[in-house]
Amino acid sequence: MERPILRESSATVGRLARLGDALLVLLTGYGAWYFRHGIDFGPIHANYHVAIFMAALAAMVLFPLFGLYRTWQWRELGWLAGKVVLAWGSVLALLLLFAFLLKQAEFYSRVWYVAWGVSGAVAVWCHHLLVVLILHHLRRSGVLARRVLLVGAGDLGREVARRLATSPESGYRVVGYLDDDRRLWRREVEGVQVFGGVDEVAQRVEAGECDEVWLTLPLRAEHRIRSALHALRFSTVTVRFVPNIFGFQLLNYSVTAIAGTPILDISVTPMRGINRLVKAIEDRILALLILAVAGPLMVVIAVAVKLSSPGPVLFVQTRHGWDGRPIRIYKFRTMYLHDEPEGQVTPARRDDARCTPVGRLLRRTSLDELPQLINVLQGRMSLVGPRPHAVEHNEAWKEKIDAYMLRHKVKPGITGWAQVNGWRGETDTLDKMERRIEYDLYYIEHWSVWFDLRILWLTLWKGFVHENAY
Repeated sequence: MERPILRESSATVGRLARLGDALLVLLTGYGAWYFRHGIDFGPIHANYHVAIFMAALAAMVLFPLFGLYRTWQWRELGWLAGKVVLAWGSVLALLLLFAFLLKQAEFYSRVWYVAWGVSGAVAVWCHHLLVVLILHHLRRSGVLARRVLLVGAGDLGREVARRLATSPESGYRVVGYLDDDRRLWRREVEGVQVFGGVDEVAQRVEAGECDEVWLTLPLRAEHRIRSALHALRFSTVTVRFVPNIFGFQLLNYSVTAIAGTPILDISVTPMRGINRLVKAIEDRILALLILAVAGPLMVVIAVAVKLSSPGPVLFVQTRHGWDGRPIRIYKFRTMYLHDEPEGQVTPARRDDARCTPVGRLLRRTSLDELPQLINVLQGRMSLVGPRPHAVEHNEAWKEKIDAYMLRHKVKPGITGWAQVNGWRGETDTLDKMERRIEYDLYYIEHWSVWFDLRILWLTLWKGFVHENAY
């Protein structure tokens, strides 16, 4: 069977784009040098060669960490420019740091450095935009779309067909079903025809009607699955099994192999391997920078808290951290000292009489959270992540919301995706908490360094004051 050559895979596109970006870093580096010195200046000094090639290698390592190759979808275009600027800026900052440590910073031309920075960012952005435009056009036109034959026209098969039909840019197109239910034969299900029974799968493949066979049968139909696989034993067609997990709460789901055993990960943390290291470095560096700026303000606040009412400057409370482990978090004390029944934590309410005048101002501006920068440096919290709730509140809400504890798959944060979208402050209804959890899980599912920096920027842009902060 003859198959089209133009069958794109996201992994291949990512590798090619990575090489393309490295090449553009090289070209713009040398182009900026000629822009600064002119063509007739003479040979390029070896230091410039080293810097340019180091930047190209650094780009190949750092660009993926900023999510530049994670997806090639239209919906990512809004973030593309910011991702490129942050990723490329990180490469240049790293290069400048090495030059400073080696006492070579004064050797390099500032004009060359700035010209390279601007031209490199523009070139990489245009490159990624071009790739997205080309892939989007080819996928929607069907040139790169892989033809999928679904074996099973039940609920699972219909759900798969529906999702692929609404996402033509995914690069897959359902050409038909095979199902043993004779009542469905020659009829359309979700706009796709049911050709016949499962026993026709080899015939359809040999006729060149599909590029892939997806088994969308329930596990209880094991004999039919085995029958389909047996029929395809002489074929080289790609065969995939689609597990029916749509009814589960999925979080960073994937398939991994452990001890030679395929394992379906349903809910796992994104903070594994290099991601965990990058997140830790990001937190420590940014927390130190913020502390350097906010340090004097924190001293003033500490004095004001101490003078406002008897009691300690800091309020220390046990909350759940990463994987639900107990952690002690710090806040500036905002309330008068008072006793509460054991095992009960009463959240602050609007015009709460327990709040001191200074405390009320701190809570309105969220400045009471600043001591949590210490928690970040300790490794207990992150700058960005789901806000930590009181242990007593966790115990209550986890019984009402099935996916509640999944928010502990990462470290809690000082700010988060839910907070910059308005879901902060008191959560006195089930609907409010469900919405907050929805945003928390979206953050965990889509985490990247760029996403963190975007949330930090939105925190500054929207300000610390919010109507729900009291």
